Amino acid sequence: MLWIKAFHIVFVVSWFAGLFYLPRIFVNLALAPADSRAERERLLLMAKKLYRFVTPIGVLAIGLGLWLWFGYGFAGGWLHAKTALVIGLVGYHLWCGRLLAEFAGGNSTKTHVWFRFFNEVPVLALVAICILVVVKPF
Repeated sequence: MLWIKAFHIVFVVSWFAGLFYLPRIFVNLALAPADSRAERERLLLMAKKLYRFVTPIGVLAIGLGLWLWFGYGFAGGWLHAKTALVIGLVGYHLWCGRLLAEFAGGNSTKTHVWFRFFNEVPVLALVAICILVVVKPF
């Protein structure tokens, strides 16, 4: 089970790296001048590749987390709260995919300021999840 736990941590860290960086690319896309076609295409390519790369990593992180949950039989309110946050992160990940599609279609109307705030959501979730897993406050 320690191998499963180790790989779960690796995939969680990798998934979060993508969740931190993808919205940062969105900030740059929102700042890119409309007439800067090459810059926009380069940023879109980066965002698409990153999204395609971290999606299966997120699936592996969740799958290994479920394996740990059912293997160890964890219980408690902290786990329910963590599970709710992970479900929220899946929604955030899917929302990133939708935002990427809007950028690709030229339909994004959000400002770089909005994306800067949007970029902080996974940071807050990570802090909360770490506290829940380590401290187990309830």
